[in-house]
Amino acid sequence: MSKTEKHVSNRSLRTPRAAAIAGILFALLFGTSYILIQISIPAISDGGANWLTNQPETITFGLSLLPFAGIAFLWFLGVLRDRMGYLEDQFFSTLFLGSGILYIGMVFVASAFAGGSLVAYSLEPDLLANNVVLLVTRTITNQIISIYAIRMAGMFMIVLGTIWTRTELMPRWLTILTYALALILLISIGFTHWVTLLFPAWVLLISAYILYLNFLIKTEQVKTDGLTVK
Repeated sequence: MSKTEKHVSNRSLRTPRAAAIAGILFALLFGTSYILIQISIPAISDGGANWLTNQPETITFGLSLLPFAGIAFLWFLGVLRDRMGYLEDQFFSTLFLGSGILYIGMVFVASAFAGGSLVAYSLEPDLLANNVVLLVTRTITNQIISIYAIRMAGMFMIVLGTIWTRTELMPRWLTILTYALALILLISIGFTHWVTLLFPAWVLLISAYILYLNFLIKTEQVKTDGLTVK
């Protein structure tokens, strides 16, 4: 083995165990952002643009959290893929990564529409207050989050549930729960906006469980090393 090959092999990339915290950060950031935005913006049927005047700081703060939530979600994808290891299948990995990236991409697009409304209103408040453009923008934002993004989240969970069923990387109870929550996301569209929070709650559960497994593995390694030293 050459010196270059040895140098590269000794520095092979390893996924940090703390990266699982990214899923928890995503759940907290996205959940906080979504709640702030939902309680600040009334239903579309209420009409009007009072929310642009009364709650701009709250909405702006909620939107500012979403980019960081997206970054954390991409780290979460990396953690899940790392757990697959050599068991990774190209077909299911394509569906897994595709649905996850589409989900967070749609969240970004929806937040851009909402942020654009705030900027436009700050520039021309009288023009936008009763303009049909505002209604169209709100409707598009709502459609992206409540229909398309949430379905991609359901698809993401179904694919992961299938991967876990085939590889047994996760316990059966967690796989069944994943399928059940995914089904709720797919069929409960339009019932309530708060169902969207099921996905970050699920991500929080998965991340916490992965951290728990890492803690058990580290504990076992410490015990093994202690016995070896003795």
